[in-house]
Amino acid sequence: MCEPNVVGDWQEYDEHAGLRVRVHRLENAEPPRGRDDAAAGLTYFCLRVTVENRGERHYGIHLEDGQIDIRIGPDGESAFIDWRNSQFIEGFDVYPLRRATAVIYAAGPEASLGQVDVQIQLRVEEEWTDRWLWAGGIGLAEGPSQPGAGRECLAHEISNFLRDQAEEGTA
Repeated sequence: MCEPNVVGDWQEYDEHAGLRVRVHRLENAEPPRGRDDAAAGLTYFCLRVTVENRGERHYGIHLEDGQIDIRIGPDGESAFIDWRNSQFIEGFDVYPLRRATAVIYAAGPEASLGQVDVQIQLRVEEEWTDRWLWAGGIGLAEGPSQPGAGRECLAHEISNFLRDQAEEGTA
C-alpha cells in the first residue's frame, strides 16, 4: 500500500486481471433497521464498497466481517461498525462486466467524521489480496473553495474533482 486512494477512486488488482474495487458514497445516513444501542451519542454514516469485474473470467469474492477497517479523526480511532445493518459480499461470483456492492453502516463522534480512512482487504478465489486504503471525510465542501483558504481547501477541491471523475463512469 504505497499511498491512499481518495474516496471514489478505483483500485485495480494486478494479480486478478480486470478486477477492481472502490470505496464511494461516504455520507451521513441512518441505518435501515434502527440504531444499535452501542452507538448511543454517535453520528451514523454509510459508505459503499463496489467490486467490478472488467476481465474475461468470473471471480468468487468475499468482503465480510474483519476485511473492512474504518478509522476516523486525526488520531485514527476505530469507528463503530454496525454489522447488523451492513450488507456484505459473502461468496459471490462476479461475472465479466458485472459488479457487487457492499453497504457499510458505521458511527463515530461527529467532530471526527471530517477525516475517514477505510481499509479493505478483499478475498478472491480463497486468496487474500493486498490491503488498500481510501481517505475521505464527511462534510467536505462541495462548492468552489474560498480564495486564500489555504491547504485544507485545496484538499477539498482535489477530493471533489476526483469524486466527480469517478462518479462519471458509474452513471
